[in-house]
Amino acid sequence: MNGDLIRQTFLEFFRSRGHTVMPSSSLVPAGDPTLLFTSAGMVPFKPFFMGESTPPSQRLTSSQKSFRTTDVDEVGDHKHLTFFEMLGNFSIGDYFKKEAIAWSWEFVTQHFKLSPERLYVTIYLDDEEAFRHWNQDIGVPPERIYRYGDKDNWWGPAGNEGPCGPCSEIHYDGGVEYGCGSPECHPNHDCERFVELWNLVFMQLYQDQERNRTPLPAPSIDTGMGLERAAAILQDKRNLYETDLFWPIIQEVCQLTGKTYGADRDTDYALRVVAEHSRAVAFLIADGVVPGNEGRGYVLRRIIRRAIRYGRRLGLEEPFFTEVAESAIRRFQHVYPELSTNRDFIMRVVGLEEDRFSQTFERGIGILEDLLASLEAEAPQGQTAACVPGRDTFILYDTYGFPPELTAEIAREHGLTVDMEGFEAEMEAQRERARAAHAFTGAMEVLPTYENLGVGGIEFVGYESLARESVVAALLVEDTPTGHAAKGQKVEVVLRGTPFYAEGGGQVGDAGVITGPNGRVRVEDSQSPVAGLIVHRGIVEEGDISLGETVEARVDSMRRMDTARNHSGTHMLHAALRQVLGPHVRQAGSLVTPDRLRFDYSHISSLSRDELMDVQGLVSRKVRDNLTVSTRESSFTRAVQEGALAFFGDRYGDVVRVVEMSDQPTAGGDRFSLEVCGGTHVISTGQIGPLFVLGESGIGGGMRRIEAVTGRAAEELFAERTSMLESISNKLQTPLGDLEERLDSFIRESDQLRKRVAALERESLRREAQELLSRVQDVEGMKVLAVQTSAGSADAMREMGDWLKARLSSGVIVLAAVHNDRPTIIAMVTPDLVLRGLHAGNIAKETASVVEGGGGGRPEIAQAGGRRADKLGEALQRVSEVVRKGVGS
Repeated sequence: MNGDLIRQTFLEFFRSRGHTVMPSSSLVPAGDPTLLFTSAGMVPFKPFFMGESTPPSQRLTSSQKSFRTTDVDEVGDHKHLTFFEMLGNFSIGDYFKKEAIAWSWEFVTQHFKLSPERLYVTIYLDDEEAFRHWNQDIGVPPERIYRYGDKDNWWGPAGNEGPCGPCSEIHYDGGVEYGCGSPECHPNHDCERFVELWNLVFMQLYQDQERNRTPLPAPSIDTGMGLERAAAILQDKRNLYETDLFWPIIQEVCQLTGKTYGADRDTDYALRVVAEHSRAVAFLIADGVVPGNEGRGYVLRRIIRRAIRYGRRLGLEEPFFTEVAESAIRRFQHVYPELSTNRDFIMRVVGLEEDRFSQTFERGIGILEDLLASLEAEAPQGQTAACVPGRDTFILYDTYGFPPELTAEIAREHGLTVDMEGFEAEMEAQRERARAAHAFTGAMEVLPTYENLGVGGIEFVGYESLARESVVAALLVEDTPTGHAAKGQKVEVVLRGTPFYAEGGGQVGDAGVITGPNGRVRVEDSQSPVAGLIVHRGIVEEGDISLGETVEARVDSMRRMDTARNHSGTHMLHAALRQVLGPHVRQAGSLVTPDRLRFDYSHISSLSRDELMDVQGLVSRKVRDNLTVSTRESSFTRAVQEGALAFFGDRYGDVVRVVEMSDQPTAGGDRFSLEVCGGTHVISTGQIGPLFVLGESGIGGGMRRIEAVTGRAAEELFAERTSMLESISNKLQTPLGDLEERLDSFIRESDQLRKRVAALERESLRREAQELLSRVQDVEGMKVLAVQTSAGSADAMREMGDWLKARLSSGVIVLAAVHNDRPTIIAMVTPDLVLRGLHAGNIAKETASVVEGGGGGRPEIAQAGGRRADKLGEALQRVSEVVRKGVGS
């Protein structure tokens, strides 16, 4: 059976037993910040197992894309993978151990047609129920049922928290010839005889982040069978990479390298690394992950660079990784169409990252190899060299971009280790320096204990109304609860119910007024320091306010509307960016204020002018179309299944608010945007008014930032820029329509003048240089020229020095000039004198010390500067002495 047939047979088997076939979720888990990647088949179903959401069926089955980071450094052997497909069947409070065990046995013996004599079973130490089903119901002899503890037969949770429970595994016996030869050999023994085929997890408990375990609402089943392992067994391969799932990719790498798989161990290892990582990379990028310096982006960058390094070991010095990734796309696109949909983007990301790493690798590898050689040379004869210091590993990473994992891997090949604790200490010290550099001055704010205010849940009515009569539930002045606040005091007010939106989801909090029988509070900000609590922060403008008073809370409607325009604008930008650039674009953060909006998103390169215009043009068209902006409540899982975009990294509750922008949403009209969002919005896109993009920039880590204004702010910007253009038009006495042509003419004239000035300056400097040749001195048989010039820049000084060096053939040249009241020194030494011990860097450094400065550089050319221009003559007089000392040193 090939891989496709295995997958299809599995899903059809469980479909025929009442299971709903679920599509694979993204490798980036939505709404679950506890996980970096989707690492198991049950991850998308966690809300069902936890009772937070209602599943479409109590019986589910899937083939889930999965990625695990734990085995990255092991990939290259014959069995470890980062990306894999997990076949699974799931029961959410329906069937339990009896049915799960019976169906698994039926499937592997009747559909996989595996001999029962080749199958062994493992169970948890005290799981007598599982033992009874395997032994009495299925007929597996007790001697083929093994009991293990937490290490081997307890599963979960996937991440820091989640469902977990005992498990039972089916192992396939490959034969004693593949084993260790010990009569004590058993399924979980560390040899190659037994292969774990299927893991049946009996979900009974939920483990929180403090490792406390509580019973789940209903016992459930989560099973997982790795497609790749199943293929290896059914295709009678002792190696995952020889199955049809990998073989076309392996062959592609062989064709590129001219190598033959199976020829030697090291070559096979490198071929497997490139093949496995290329497949993983294609799937990760297709799901919106882009290379970066932290989190998911760093994992992706790490495996791309690891693959490229092993490609180089195979002799691939030119870019090659896009071709291998292309073969992975071809192999799996018929099952996972996102690969073909995002093909161009995948190729672009891989190509750019390969180019970047080529530069990084060239810079870093020479330094690392020199370091390793020196460590090996310093080791006492017959002893292993010391480990690579953490400080050196940090410098390689921080200065040259050389990943610490790559340093460690190369060090292992030399029989060395890396002081990773020292590296982490250096990283933490750098973070501490960054924190100190950006720290606020003054005393640290002490937050009040809002939890102790004794206020229950606050009713928020701000979606429906901007004004509300309410009761003052709590008051705080200077972070202290109080019963009264008077005019002029800064105060925090908590109401029983409020229309004020508290800052969240990137949107700033509302402002407005709270008016009571005896006074008025000007609300400047609204925050939610504790879940369910809304705090109005402001100042008592008139009279006073007291605990228990009935007041009217009124939001500044103009400010709210401006904020709503910008928030709806971010949704439109998000949708437009995905249409123009591709579905890999994902929100990475946002800021929504009344004045402007900022939207951060995943993408690997800057937008071209055409792309930016396409994005803005698409948004403008949808504004003119006056799409309906509707909101509704839904479960998070259902919202995502319907296609709603969520901000990965946030944790969402069971009930979420979904914002849709479309033509006639209730009639199934054309949908432009669908997002999970708790912010405030306009009711139709026409209310946004003009949206004007201010600019787009990179913020690092494969992330971009776009900033824009809408509505009134956009109109004001348009008026301001129109006025500016009219002013320029008047100053140049040129009609607006001719401004660009007139400016182009000015620029051309300016360039021509600049070139003429530069040519005249060069000619003047050459005449000056010609005259300087007469001032060459003989020092110990060497020509030395140390003079002050009129050159106006360091570049001009170097050009003059090159001209002089060519005329002297052999000699030392030290040129000095004053730029902006500061001395500049350029030192040059011809190659023959470098061989005699002279070093331009040393000459420049010692000369500059006279003018209270410093510098350095290469043996043949160096630059220095100083503070004392008045001592430049004295410094030049010292050059001869410096040259004498340098010869033969």
